Amino acid sequence: MYKDLLLSSGLSDNEAIVYEFLLKSGKVTAGEIIKKTPLKRGVIYNTLSDLVEKDLVTENKIRVKGARGKNIVSEFAPNHPGHLRNYLEGEKSKLEKAEKNLEANISSLVSDFSLVSGRPGVRYFEGEEGVRKVLEDTLTSKTEILTIADIESIRKYAQKINEDYVENRNRAGIGKRLLALDSEYAREHFKDRDDLTDVRLIKLNIIPFDTSIHIYDDKIAYITTNEKYFISTIINDPSVYSMQKAIFDFIWSAV
Repeated sequence: MYKDLLLSSGLSDNEAIVYEFLLKSGKVTAGEIIKKTPLKRGVIYNTLSDLVEKDLVTENKIRVKGARGKNIVSEFAPNHPGHLRNYLEGEKSKLEKAEKNLEANISSLVSDFSLVSGRPGVRYFEGEEGVRKVLEDTLTSKTEILTIADIESIRKYAQKINEDYVENRNRAGIGKRLLALDSEYAREHFKDRDDLTDVRLIKLNIIPFDTSIHIYDDKIAYITTNEKYFISTIINDPSVYSMQKAIFDFIWSAV
């Protein structure tokens, strides 16, 4: 009757069976559960232990008089169903922490995968949040960041995101070499440069550029921002990184 509800609340199949039985039966011993459910003895004891740990079931030791004198047995009772909400909220909190931890370490995992498999790791993101995630990933860089960008496009479509990023990068002390498309705005914008950003202006007849390229730590990040969509991609591959870095250095030395 309640099994699907309990399963959707995060309980395992066995936990749902035992908890539902307890809801309908009240206080019972493990022996009674063994007799009246299809689960085996060992499974029931393990499941009861898990439910007690999740604060969904209470275990009480009681004394019973048997043929061989006084024995102590465990009696199990379901806790109020409201504890399910507490359990679910706790699991949600754990999941959020796990997600943050994964995001903080995904780059290392992808890097190891790429080396072992011989295939580049590619991650794809959409929207403003995706842009922020990619820029945050560059802040894990142990090397300087090499960037090619159309500053006017960034100002028009992602100014606040970029301002937050520059502030965080400066706080982290990560240096950057930037090849920016030459324009009246870019020349005015970079009159006052910070110590962590070395800028050179390049002339390309493809304005608006819309896409910025970030080269760092064996990775290449592409971020496209325009009036229609925000799309970001990270490629984790040492060979692609080396090629893009060589191209960047060639342009840099030629400007």
